Amino acid sequence: MRLPASLTRIIGVANVVVILVAIVGLSLLPDEPRPHARPDDAAEVGDSPPPPSPSPVGQPPGVVSTPGFARQVGANEAGLVPVLMYHRIVADRAAAIDRTPDQLRKELERLAKEGYVPITAREFATGDIRVPAGRFPVVLTFDDGHPSHFALDAAGNPAAGTAVAVIQEVARKHPSFRPVATFWINKEPFGLRDRPSQTAAVRWLVDHGYEVANHTWSHPDLRAIKRRKVREQIVRLERLLKKLGVPASRTMALPYGSLPRGKKSARVGAWDGTRYDFAGVFLAGAEPSLSPYAKKFDRGAIQRIQSNAKKGECRKWCSQHWLDWLRKHPGERYVSDGDPDRISIPKKLRGNIVAKRGLQVIVY
Repeated sequence: MRLPASLTRIIGVANVVVILVAIVGLSLLPDEPRPHARPDDAAEVGDSPPPPSPSPVGQPPGVVSTPGFARQVGANEAGLVPVLMYHRIVADRAAAIDRTPDQLRKELERLAKEGYVPITAREFATGDIRVPAGRFPVVLTFDDGHPSHFALDAAGNPAAGTAVAVIQEVARKHPSFRPVATFWINKEPFGLRDRPSQTAAVRWLVDHGYEVANHTWSHPDLRAIKRRKVREQIVRLERLLKKLGVPASRTMALPYGSLPRGKKSARVGAWDGTRYDFAGVFLAGAEPSLSPYAKKFDRGAIQRIQSNAKKGECRKWCSQHWLDWLRKHPGERYVSDGDPDRISIPKKLRGNIVAKRGLQVIVY
């Protein structure tokens, strides 16, 4: 599944614009007070609670795809998948990349009504896509572990107005809309500095089917630092996640969408005796991602789409534009066959895919 060459070249320029906008916007944001402040921990490996098993929240019962069934539901598992990128979710936007809770709610409502079903970045990158037949996967991703993404109220529930509260609210209204997302965090997840609060937050998320994974220790531009420092940034965050009882990350998001000069070091490496090996590394890009089954899918540079309206530089590169485009070009969109053990595609796309994990290919 390919976009036109001319569009791909333009999108490459747009990726740079998105990254620059993010850098400028984030650099202008004021520091916010953090609860339970104390000196930074070094995040070495130590005693930690056993990691919980990721919960298959809301996954559909499997079906067995056949050529006739795949044709009936219009399956196209070589199609494009929107991986949406969010930053702060705040009532008063201070940067172009901020979204309000109401804007987030409206976008999620649109996705639910149009037949999209959320999966995590881990599920997407590993090709473990369990979406009902005839529906479309979407990946909701949140960078930086901001306090607006998640907090627990006095009753131990997601605090009103946070991203998780909005996701849960939309899922209650639309039962087919899985309440899952990926949160890529730094050294102070969700603005929390004390270990018990950090542990309570990330364990709640993982226990409820959300993915919490690596966004580096201190959010540097990885292209501006040496490879050893790149590996250190990633490993220090992995060690923190282990102390918080979170499974080893299978995905990571690049700060500012910036790849290190040694591209591979963002995906595989080691520092101080600790190794990491990610199934997917995500950019801050400006187009839908190829299917993880596509021959040209690059797990070391997976595209994302900034959540935003069709204004300014976002007229052709952000979520409103691309969701409109995918609706108008249904043949380009990933459509599930509902069978996690098979990949179903139209015959004309047979040469575009590689069967991952020994999955059987159904062609119609």
